[in-house]
Amino acid sequence: MAETSLSQQDRERLVLAAIDAKEFAYCKYSKFRVGAALLSAKGEIIKGANIENASYGGTICAERTAIVKAVSEGIKSFVALAVVTDVASAISPCGMCRQVLREFCALKMPVYLVPADYLKRLADGDEEGGIKTTSIGELLPDSFGPEDLELPRTS
Repeated sequence: MAETSLSQQDRERLVLAAIDAKEFAYCKYSKFRVGAALLSAKGEIIKGANIENASYGGTICAERTAIVKAVSEGIKSFVALAVVTDVASAISPCGMCRQVLREFCALKMPVYLVPADYLKRLADGDEEGGIKTTSIGELLPDSFGPEDLELPRTS
């Protein structure tokens, strides 16, 4: 279960940052825009968008863009993530992104999966805006993480 000690104000900042990040997606091949925003333990928001490449293996998802930006600037402690696409339902991170997030995020860290029509839903009276709240542990159960490398080995 996700820890939900995030204030409503921080959650809203995070969701709006993910929506903003989506505007910078470079997705000329899939036409599938994704925006992500991480909230650091110090309250900083780091945004990421998906960046595609003609050599598809060179493509990087929005979630990994945000992680790479943060870690390359020395930020390695996070308290929440928001992800948004242009799809009316909440879409979750791909498997590769889940594993990268697992490297830096607590299993109970909340992940907010935001539908594209979030702002309309709020305006229509839906207090949650259609957000699905989950966690890294729920997205990647029985995961392999950095601590597993420290486990004793048998010959």
